[in-house]
Amino acid sequence: MAQVAAVRRQSSGDTIDYTPGSAVTAGDVVVVGNIVGVAESSIAASVQGSLSIGGVWRLPKITGAITAGQKLYWDPAGDPVSGDSSSGAITATAGSLKVAGYAVAAQASGDETVDVVLARA
Repeated sequence: MAQVAAVRRQSSGDTIDYTPGSAVTAGDVVVVGNIVGVAESSIAASVQGSLSIGGVWRLPKITGAITAGQKLYWDPAGDPVSGDSSSGAITATAGSLKVAGYAVAAQASGDETVDVVLARA
């Protein structure tokens, strides 16, 4: 029996289709299974849009120093250095969190953001 032919579904592999149950705002970090992505544009509830799963993104971080190249995780209930409490933030502590990617450069403990190369699941 012959192998079923592969069919290209998306051209670059840097985005995935995503249909949220509730509206997503551009710039929101979204976890889909083990994949951490970023909404490049707002997506209405129950409407298919796309999430970026590649590239370098500046994301809010929790208090704590980060070293260049360090593996980072998205905590959807994390407390960012600035912004709303429990609104989500990058952390270097794994726990049961999903891998978001790797730090592009070192960040001091009080820095509000970190540039992250998103890791593909």
